[in-house]
Amino acid sequence: MGIDRTKRITFEESAELYTQERYPDELIADIISLSGIPPEGKILEIGCGPGNATISFAQRGYELLAIELGERLATIAAENCCAFPKVQILNMAFEEWVEETAVFDLVIAADALHWIPPEISYPKAARVLKAGGCAAFFWRVPIETEADWSQEIAALYEHTAPQFVNPDKRFTTEWLVEIIQNNFAASHCFGPVTHQQYFWSRSLTTSQYLNDLRTFSMHHGIDEAAREALYAKIGSVLEKHGGTIEKTESAVLFMAKVRE
Repeated sequence: MGIDRTKRITFEESAELYTQERYPDELIADIISLSGIPPEGKILEIGCGPGNATISFAQRGYELLAIELGERLATIAAENCCAFPKVQILNMAFEEWVEETAVFDLVIAADALHWIPPEISYPKAARVLKAGGCAAFFWRVPIETEADWSQEIAALYEHTAPQFVNPDKRFTTEWLVEIIQNNFAASHCFGPVTHQQYFWSRSLTTSQYLNDLRTFSMHHGIDEAAREALYAKIGSVLEKHGGTIEKTESAVLFMAKVRE
């Protein structure tokens, strides 16, 4: 299963919709605890999007430099973080940023690092970390459910719109773990890697569910009329099941200390 990095900038098409994504407090708390970042520590975030994860660290008082390629996403992130003077949003590609060597205590990336070739991102992340500094990269992963509404939507993808990837089947946790473990190892820049999976539940209305779909990069660049027709059918399924569903969400966190 490959990554089409040409879709990296498609998130600009639906920048405003990404603000409804959040990560569980337990994940954020574990990053802070396990990384050993001091109270006055400095964080670099790679690919902050609209600042969904950024805010969680800003609220805890950390100084944070967040780099975001998308102009609209960076603007939204700056607006969302305007109450936190220790947060700086930089609108540029991480690859083009001239790094400051060994100045950060923690480097984070939330659902973003896969858009940058690992032979660039992992060594560069390591170079900016102080001795004893930590990388914390995390991704949301799809969770399939046996709920009737989910099975009916899966059938829509399979039988009426096979050109579209079902987000709930786009990859497995096992695949992600193997890829990220290999990326860390290939960089030769980090020590042992740990990973932890988190689960939580979201209550989604039909509108919220469809907005989530509109942020899915693998649905971009395909015939818009066909996409909207599929979304209309999905909306009908959700309305048939009451217009609000409970969806299990999950994320996997990978952490490693920079090699000294």
